[in-house]
Amino acid sequence: MNPKIIASALALAAVVGLAVLLSAEPGGVEGPQVRHFNGPAQGSTFNISYWSDSTVDQTLLQQQVQQELDRIDLAMSNYRPDSVIERFNQQQSTAPQQVGTELTAMVETARAITTASHGCYDLTVKPLFELWGFKADKFHQPTAEQLASTRAQVGMDKITSQNDMLSKSVPAARIDVSSIAQGYTVGRLAELLEQQGIQNYLVEVGGELQVRGKKPSAQPWKVAVEKPLPDNQQLQKIITVLQDEPLTVMTSGTYRHYFAENGMQYSHVLDARSGAPVRHHTVSTTVLIEDATQGDAWSTAFLCLGSEEGLQVANQLGLKVMFIDQQGDTLTEHFSQALLDSKAVRLESFNNTP
Repeated sequence: MNPKIIASALALAAVVGLAVLLSAEPGGVEGPQVRHFNGPAQGSTFNISYWSDSTVDQTLLQQQVQQELDRIDLAMSNYRPDSVIERFNQQQSTAPQQVGTELTAMVETARAITTASHGCYDLTVKPLFELWGFKADKFHQPTAEQLASTRAQVGMDKITSQNDMLSKSVPAARIDVSSIAQGYTVGRLAELLEQQGIQNYLVEVGGELQVRGKKPSAQPWKVAVEKPLPDNQQLQKIITVLQDEPLTVMTSGTYRHYFAENGMQYSHVLDARSGAPVRHHTVSTTVLIEDATQGDAWSTAFLCLGSEEGLQVANQLGLKVMFIDQQGDTLTEHFSQALLDSKAVRLESFNNTP
C-alpha cells in the first residue's frame, strides 16, 4: 500500500486540532461544535470530523460507519484471503466470477486511468511487486527471463468485466485494489454523513481525505501535506479549501518504501509498461478532485508517471495536481495549470502559515 501522507499522524493533529480550537464562533458566542470520532480501518485508521445545525445521532452514525468499513473490507481487502477480490485472485480459471457491481465499476474506473496514464498505472502489477522483493521486504534483481515471465501475467487487458462479473484471460492474473479502494471508502463514508444531513465535514481514511463546507465559524478546512523525506515528520504545504462543495485531497509518495542497493534507489512504485521501479525524481504527488475514487487512483498514477510526463497528462485533462521532486537534499514543487488557476483552494508553504 502506498504511504498516504496527507493527514499523517502529525498532519492530522494539525488539521483536527485546528478545527477544535476554532469551533466556537468569534466573540465567545456558542454555536455548533465540531465533533470527532475515529478508529482502525483497512490496516490503517479513519478519522471523521463534522458539525451540523440539526441533531445527529452520533452513536447511530458510528455504527453505520463501522458497518460500511466492515462491508468494504470483506469485498476489497487484498490482505484477507476470504475477501471477494482475493477469492477472485485465487481462482486459477478464465471463467467469469461474480464479484458484485461495486468491484466491476472500480475496475473500470481504474482501466480508464490506466489508459489516460499511457499504461503506467495498472491494478495487476502485484506479481511484479513480489518479484522485485517488496512483499518480502528483501530486494531481488530479476533476470530478464523472470521479468518477461512475470510480465505475461500483468496488464489490464487480461481482465474483463461485465455487469457484476470479472474474468481473466490469464488464470494467474491478479488484481490489487489498494491504490483505489481507500479513496472509494472515503467517498462512501462521506455519503453516509450526507445522508444524515451533514453538510460540513472532514473524512479521512489511511491518509485519503474529503472535505465539504466550512467550520462553524465559517473558516475553511485546512489540510496539511507532509514533507516527503524519510524519517521526517515536517509539513511541506497547507491547503486551504475555499469551496463549499465536496473536494478530495489525495497524496501518494515513494519516500518511505524503497530499496537502496549498489548505490541505486528502487522505488516500490512500478511502471507497468516496463515492469520495473520508476526511475524519475518525483517523490510525492497530491491530487485535488471531486471524485474520491478517481483521486486515489490518480495520485498513484501521477506518482508512476513522474512530474515531467505527469504534468503533460494533468494539463491535457485539466486536473489539479502538485508534484514534489527530490534531487539530493533539494525539494522542488511543480503545479499543473488547473491547480495554479484554481479558486477552490489556496496553497501556502508551511513556514509561511500562521
